[in-house]
Amino acid sequence: MKFRRSAPLEALVTALEKPLVAVGDPMGVAREKLEAVHGHAIQPETEVTWIADGGVRRAHVTTPESRPDRVLFLCHGGAFIAAGGDGYLFYAEMLARHCHATVVLVDYRLAPEHLFPAALDDIVAAWLQEVESGRVPKDTAFIGDSCGGGLAIAALVALRAASQPLPAGAITLGGWFDLEATGTSATEPLGRDPFAHAEFVRARAHDYLGPEGDVRDPRASPLHADLSGLPPLFLQVGQVDLTRDDGVRLAERAGRAGVDVTLEIHPGCIHGFQGLASAGIPEATEALARAAAWWEQRAGKASA
Repeated sequence: MKFRRSAPLEALVTALEKPLVAVGDPMGVAREKLEAVHGHAIQPETEVTWIADGGVRRAHVTTPESRPDRVLFLCHGGAFIAAGGDGYLFYAEMLARHCHATVVLVDYRLAPEHLFPAALDDIVAAWLQEVESGRVPKDTAFIGDSCGGGLAIAALVALRAASQPLPAGAITLGGWFDLEATGTSATEPLGRDPFAHAEFVRARAHDYLGPEGDVRDPRASPLHADLSGLPPLFLQVGQVDLTRDDGVRLAERAGRAGVDVTLEIHPGCIHGFQGLASAGIPEATEALARAAAWWEQRAGKASA
C-alpha cells in the first residue's frame, strides 16, 4: 500500500529496514535498543528542576516558549522498561517547546525490577504531590506517549475511583490501551512500522506484569476500564501504528460513557511519530500543534 507521507518521513521509514526491537530480543537487549534512541541532549536554554518530595522523583521542564498556566503532566513511554526520567528530558523539552507548556515529567519505577502496579502508583502519587504543592488541576492535562498513554488513562481512572482531583484533560500519543495487542491494526498491520509491533507489546506486557499478571486488568489495559467521569480526552494515532485500533476502541468506549473524546488518525504515520518533531518531520510538528490547539481550547475551563 502506498501511503501519503512527507519525503523526510518516507526516507526515515525506508532507512529503518528492520524493527527497532526484534521478536525474540530478551528484555535486556530490548532495553539497550530503546535507550539508544532516547536520552538526547537538551538545549542550554531549557530549564530543568528535579523534585523528589513524597518519594516520587519528577522534573519541571520549561523552555522560552513555556507558559506557567499551560501544564502537561507527562507519563513517558519507553515500553515500561527503558529510558526513565533522565532519558525522557528531551521529550519533555520537545513538548514544552511545541505545546508552549510547562512540563512535569514523572520518573516512575521501571519494569521488570518494579512490577505492575509500581509505575501506575508512582504516577498517581506524583500527581497528588503536585496538587498538594499548589498545582492547579484546571491548568493541567495529562499527556502520555506509547505505554505512557495507557498509564495516563489508567491514572485518571484510579484518581476518579478515589474521588481525587482530576486534570482538565488528557492527551495520548499512540497510547497502549490493550496489552494483548488484539486490534486489527496490530494483528493485520497496513504497513511496516519500524518502531513497534504486536509481539513487542506482548513481550513488554510480560515484563511489566510479571508471569502471573493479567493483561486484561483494567489498570494495565484501560481498554477494559470504566471510563465514565473522565475529563476530555484527545487520542492521536498513526494510520500504520499498531495502536491505531487501541485509540479507535477506547474512543468508542469513552464516547458511550459520556466522555468528551477526540480521535485523530494521521495518514501514513507510524508508532511514536510525534516524537520526531525535534528531527523536523512535518507530520510530527503538525500533530503536536493540533494537540496543543486542543489543549488551548480546554485549559482553565475545568473545575479543580
